[in-house]
Amino acid sequence: MNKRILIVDDDELLCNLLSSYLEEQGFETLVATDATEMQKLRERFHCHLLVLDVVMQGEDGLSICQRLRAEGDKIPIVILSGRDETVDRIIGLEFGADDYVTKPVEPRELVARIKAVLRRTSEQSLQAYDTKPVKFTFGDFVLDGLSRRLLRNGEIVPLTSDEFTLLMILTSMEGKTLSRTQLAIMLKGADQKIDQRNIDMLVSRVRKRIDDGSSQPEYLRTVRGVGYVFINA
Repeated sequence: MNKRILIVDDDELLCNLLSSYLEEQGFETLVATDATEMQKLRERFHCHLLVLDVVMQGEDGLSICQRLRAEGDKIPIVILSGRDETVDRIIGLEFGADDYVTKPVEPRELVARIKAVLRRTSEQSLQAYDTKPVKFTFGDFVLDGLSRRLLRNGEIVPLTSDEFTLLMILTSMEGKTLSRTQLAIMLKGADQKIDQRNIDMLVSRVRKRIDDGSSQPEYLRTVRGVGYVFINA
């Protein structure tokens, strides 16, 4: 599947220009004029990278970037700004942007920057995946990634394939909050339609296995308004 780029900018002319050029280079594109439209599109489509303009109505690009990073959202971000000030560049990178490009932007340069960011973040993701533990122990449980079994005091705990994979994802990223969208993509892939309700149901079933259906889960906890996190208490 072609990489999908979401451009968030209220300059319609610039958005059309960048969108056309990116599509000529083999990307798929989506366009949003503000943070609200961006969120709606991200709930419907998996996007591989955001291009965020700094100056917009409502929430500006730097604030969006800072908020997403605070929520644990690791989507690659390229900041687009009309100001070529060193301090703005530093702030953008400190807020978690992967790159910072100044206007007027040369579309060919932007494509090169986007490709570099995607390449770098993809390599980082693979490295993180490669370091996941084969076995993970918590409480009376042992999660065995090789045999794809969950054991409790040596006895097999029955799990469906999706339940096991969800637990593997969360334990391998212990302490990190993952959104429902992130979990859906990790489970089913970027090409599948994302139904966040299915994630909630899956989490509920896993909780019954490891937290005995407790209303105050010990391990698999909800982060209100964000998603879920695994805590090895």
